[in-house]
Amino acid sequence: MVAFRHLAESDRFADVLRVFLALAGITAWCTWHGPADAIVPALLGAIACALAETDDAWRGRLRGLVVTLLCFALAAMSVKAAIGTPLAFAMLLPVGTFLLVMLGAASGRYATIATATLILAVYTMIASDAAGGRGTEGTVALVAGAAWYGVLSMLWSALAPQRALRHALARLFESLAALIDAKAAQFEPVQGLDHDALALAFSRRNQVTVQALTEARLALIDRIGRRQPRGRAASRLAMFFVAQDIHERITSSHYPYDELTAALYHSDLMFRFGRLLRLQAQACRERADAVRRNAPLSSIALPRAALEDLRQALAFHQRTQQRDEALDDALVALLKNMVSLQALIEDEGSLREDSDIALQGNEPSTFADAMRRVRLRLNRRSMHFRHAMRLSIGMLAGYLVMLALHPQHGYWILLTTLFVCQPGYGATRRRFVQRIVGTTTGLLLGWALLRALPAGDWRLPVLVATGAAFFAFRLRRYALATGAITLFVLLCFDRVGAGFDAIGPRLLDTLLGAAVAAVVIRYVLPDWRVRRLDDLVADALLAYARYLERIAAQYVSGRVDDLPYRIARRDAHAAQAVVAGNVAELLGEPGHAPAQGERGLRLLTALQAGLSHLSTLGTHREAMPAADAAAMEAHARELAVAFAALAEHLRAGTPAPLLAAPGEETGSALSGAAHGGTLRLFERQGLLLRRVHDRIATIALA
Repeated sequence: MVAFRHLAESDRFADVLRVFLALAGITAWCTWHGPADAIVPALLGAIACALAETDDAWRGRLRGLVVTLLCFALAAMSVKAAIGTPLAFAMLLPVGTFLLVMLGAASGRYATIATATLILAVYTMIASDAAGGRGTEGTVALVAGAAWYGVLSMLWSALAPQRALRHALARLFESLAALIDAKAAQFEPVQGLDHDALALAFSRRNQVTVQALTEARLALIDRIGRRQPRGRAASRLAMFFVAQDIHERITSSHYPYDELTAALYHSDLMFRFGRLLRLQAQACRERADAVRRNAPLSSIALPRAALEDLRQALAFHQRTQQRDEALDDALVALLKNMVSLQALIEDEGSLREDSDIALQGNEPSTFADAMRRVRLRLNRRSMHFRHAMRLSIGMLAGYLVMLALHPQHGYWILLTTLFVCQPGYGATRRRFVQRIVGTTTGLLLGWALLRALPAGDWRLPVLVATGAAFFAFRLRRYALATGAITLFVLLCFDRVGAGFDAIGPRLLDTLLGAAVAAVVIRYVLPDWRVRRLDDLVADALLAYARYLERIAAQYVSGRVDDLPYRIARRDAHAAQAVVAGNVAELLGEPGHAPAQGERGLRLLTALQAGLSHLSTLGTHREAMPAADAAAMEAHARELAVAFAALAEHLRAGTPAPLLAAPGEETGSALSGAAHGGTLRLFERQGLLLRRVHDRIATIALA
């Protein structure tokens, strides 16, 4: 019973069950009421609609369903009208592909619908091919199957309106727990530890957390909109703000970790800090589980004893060791941060009447705004434009290969090219291997099942099960998902008497389609010819400057998590995550120079250090006395201007002046900040930010 409860509360269970019910309903209706030959196109339409689904509330799903069905109907009718005329089809295919991919530049929702529309267009080709191109019944069945799944999904969302939001928040807290574990690894009391490698691992985890924050924010916007939240909606919005606060505290860094290890090598403080963080990560996972099960947070086991042990160990260290003002201040601030982090893990959050609870959405506000976003990306430096060009050329090339080899039954080539050709080289390479392995496995299993199972309707339950299995595995086990959908389509061909005959051609078509995708990603507008890592680093530096300005303003007025501050913080993390993704793609590209990869990694670690010090300042925001506030504002303004100037130098490819004297040591520099309290912390973090500025300026010259 416990195992079933965990299964029912898993992220994918509801999605898989919904797909299973939709496919089973189509199969049962067509079998008992007819027409039986509508089963295959209706099932394909339902799967395409499920691929277009987003985690919206029922109103959002209704709007999305209307747009999806219109796109599906237009695509299906266009394919049906042109498929019999190779010249017209060869012109329509790349143009339609380019327009749909560029439509995805408007927002994530449009991108999902556009991709699903392309998939349905190829499914229309396959269904038309299987039916011998006769009549329009297959097209109607495709759209009807999509409409059936869309209505079922909308009703499901209306009956369980908070489930998707709960799961988004649960994934967010799971991601935060993994990020805390990555932070704990930086407190290993071991000399010679590769702290740059640990910083890169932390950066990768932070990239995942930034995405989880975005998904949770969009889920909240869809369910709250411009209304004043009440009840559960208000509590989950407050929980999201708590998660943002936790994220800022985790990403903070009060002292360089390599220097902290050297200073505390003969103490157990590093071990205790790391142990406390690992226990807090476990508590954060328990919170994620409680959110997913809708259970009270009182069940979370917080490491109170470990926190008290750390307090006592730090007090003993301060009594027995020689006074080091910079180190001692950093340790006290670090302990304070961990105390606050522990309190936040069990904090359900609350919204004050005067709180700024606005959230910034990603969706275009008007059609003109959507078109403006698309126009901004109509240049070869845009990832969307390059992917649109590559996929358009790849689909046309796949169609020409199909006409040359077996024009009657080769549309699987286009389907493979569509699935394998991804926006990045690394993702395409992974999908290439997964698609071939999954397709081969699915065909072998299909051959065995066709021989083992009796012919006729006995095979329909397996057909439905394989369709649902595709959705169970597609996000985490793509090779298994490919095997399942291959078996599904093979059984679809079996419905028209071509099951065994499809096995050999499908394997050949998969190899050809994957080869086409590999060629276009390698030779058509390859990313490494237009990649400008320095531009992305410059974008991050400008975001850092805006974040610093917002932080500094709150050291004057007091701590307020208003919308402008949260936007600046989010933009800084998002810009750093973009650089991390870009460097990861660079390292996976063919023939990249080792020096180029090393430079990218060094820039990424420097940016991660800068973001950590900014987060430290954001963590300790509080109003300062007027005199201290004036000094702090001047310091912050100088740093923000320096980061902005460095960004311009990076774009222009010119050397930037350094801020600190060469060879300046952290200890001596930081100990020179003799002011009291908060201003001293600000000045010390400012000095560390100067070091980050100079690291990036030096790396840029390499």
